[in-house]
Amino acid sequence: MKAAHVDPVFWKGKKVFLTGHTGFKGGWLSLWLASMGAKVMGYALVPNTTPNLFNALAIDSLIEKSHIGDIRNLADLQKAMTEAKPDVVIHMAAQPLVRYSYVNPVETYATNVMGTVHALESVRTIDSVQATVVVTTDKCYENKEWVWGYRENEPMGGYDPYSNSKGCAELVTSAYRQSYFSGPNSINRVASARAGNVIGGGDWSKDRLIPDAIKAFEANVPLMIRNPLATRPWQHVLEPLSGYLILAQALYERDSFFASGWNFGPRDEDNRSVQEVVELVISSWGDGARWEKEGSEQPHEANLLKLDCSKARTQLGWIPKWSLEVATQKIVQWQKAFQAKENMQDISLAQINHYMNSK
Repeated sequence: MKAAHVDPVFWKGKKVFLTGHTGFKGGWLSLWLASMGAKVMGYALVPNTTPNLFNALAIDSLIEKSHIGDIRNLADLQKAMTEAKPDVVIHMAAQPLVRYSYVNPVETYATNVMGTVHALESVRTIDSVQATVVVTTDKCYENKEWVWGYRENEPMGGYDPYSNSKGCAELVTSAYRQSYFSGPNSINRVASARAGNVIGGGDWSKDRLIPDAIKAFEANVPLMIRNPLATRPWQHVLEPLSGYLILAQALYERDSFFASGWNFGPRDEDNRSVQEVVELVISSWGDGARWEKEGSEQPHEANLLKLDCSKARTQLGWIPKWSLEVATQKIVQWQKAFQAKENMQDISLAQINHYMNSK
């Protein structure tokens, strides 16, 4: 199949309701959509880190409206979405951290499961929406730590509260799709998107590899790694975001064929260990950056996780563009520009344009 691309002509003037716009992925997606002329209505909590990408990119000044609200509040979400009258809904609001979910399981399930119910229930009451993308994670699968990638029809599961809550969110999405959005009179088509381990400039989340690495290197102390041999499907943030946008285009423009679950992960050669990723960042960073293995006992995390993305390649035309080497170089470039107090909107837009023009 011919490679598909994010189409700026399609997005120009589209009304997009985006949950989670104050987060890391949400900030990048807000900037990308706004740069193409989309009218973005964001719905999310106040950013929970300082610094944060939302402020670094001045997202509030770029989008139509930034509604600060909690996805767990159904009435508030319904009111905001009804007022927005969107053409497309992209649901990304989530509690996204594995280790945090061990300490706060109730919040994790309330946000990731009932938050998804609330998003889809809000969509169900609005007749303007023609495409809905629910974003979950590669960790939604029942992970047996086998060497081949998980396909979209594999069983949902999840060992920890975060991963399990995302498996539940997938089941919620499937139930809503079959119950409310599959009939001949439904104009809205609903799909889910499962991305790999997303990395990129502007992520300051706690207990994530790249933010922890940048923080350590800036402080000139060694990065402490829990499990250097753990393997993940690493990808630059623009890779899955392009998948979400291409999927939304297909849902809107074609038919219900695309209303299902989709994996968006890297090429097989970029399924690499934590140690390999860190050493790539170190090679770009320089200046004495280094790592050491953490010795204390840690909560369970999967050692091996891999996605099979052949469905997205063959049926949707989505293909990853940037290697892990390019991704880590872009991260270091972004973080050093931020350190130098450069215009981060310009830096980020340049990376988006480079990505869109990459083969």
